[in-house]
Amino acid sequence: MDEIKSNKLDKNSKNNSSLKRIGNFIKEARISRNQTVEELASDLKIGAHQLKAIEEGNEDLLPEKVFIKAMVRRISEKLKIDTEFIMSEFKTERKEVKVEEIVQEVSIKAKQKRSTKNQNSMRVTVFILISGILGLLASSLIFNIFSNSFQNQMPKQEIIKKN
Repeated sequence: MDEIKSNKLDKNSKNNSSLKRIGNFIKEARISRNQTVEELASDLKIGAHQLKAIEEGNEDLLPEKVFIKAMVRRISEKLKIDTEFIMSEFKTERKEVKVEEIVQEVSIKAKQKRSTKNQNSMRVTVFILISGILGLLASSLIFNIFSNSFQNQMPKQEIIKKN
């Protein structure tokens, strides 16, 4: 049970890492402009508790991510922080990848590769067999045609004797 709780905490800290970085930028900019949380929140017409939650990277106390991004954009514009840089920090968040999913995906792709390889080798084998059979048929037909034409010809000596 303790492992499950620690996993949830780890997961939340990973998800909030970009918001924490953004919150630190915002907090530093606010402090460097000698503004309190309450003053900035009042200027932006947002709750002081929301601004504080953004600065602390506490996503649990904030609305949906879309609204968080909108608030962060307004805050960074108000504080004259590089808005594009701040917004790009949201994109650096990475989805947690499970090892089991990767292993399963790799094994599925390996099976598909093997079946495709087996199908290709089977096709090559069938092609070679059909080509060989057609080659034998063609050569036997050609041999029969030439052997019949040789049998129907008179030898040169018989032609000379008749003349």
